Amino acid sequence: QVQLVESGGGLVQPGGSLRLSCAASGSIFGIYVRGWYRQAPGKQRELVAIISNNDNTNYGDSVKGRFTISRDNAKDTIYLQMNSLKPEDTAVYLCKYTRIGRDYWGQGTQVTVSS
Repeated sequence: QVQLVESGGGLVQPGGSLRLSCAASGSIFGIYVRGWYRQAPGKQRELVAIISNNDNTNYGDSVKGRFTISRDNAKDTIYLQMNSLKPEDTAVYLCKYTRIGRDYWGQGTQVTVSS
C-alpha cells in the first residue's frame, strides 16, 4: 500500500504562485509514474502534470509554461510549482502514484485563485 498526503494549497490572487507537495509513505516499490491531477466543481478530473522514474515530464495544455513538476526521491515527495495562477486554476489538486495494475490517490488539497 501507498499513502499519499498533499499539502500547500490555499487562497492566492491571480498572478500569484503556490507550491504543492505530495508526500508518500508505505511501499513505493514498483511505482513508475507520479503525477498531479485536478478537479473543479462540475468538471471532470484532468491531468495537470506527471513525472516518470527517468524524470520525463508531461503537462496538461492549460498549465504548460506555468507549472513545473519535480520530485525528491530521498523524501518520497513530489512537488508542483504553480506560477501565474489564474481563476480557472481553482480546483482540488490530487496526487497519484501508479504501479502496474494499481493507482494510489491522495485526498487532495484545495487551491483557490481569486481576488
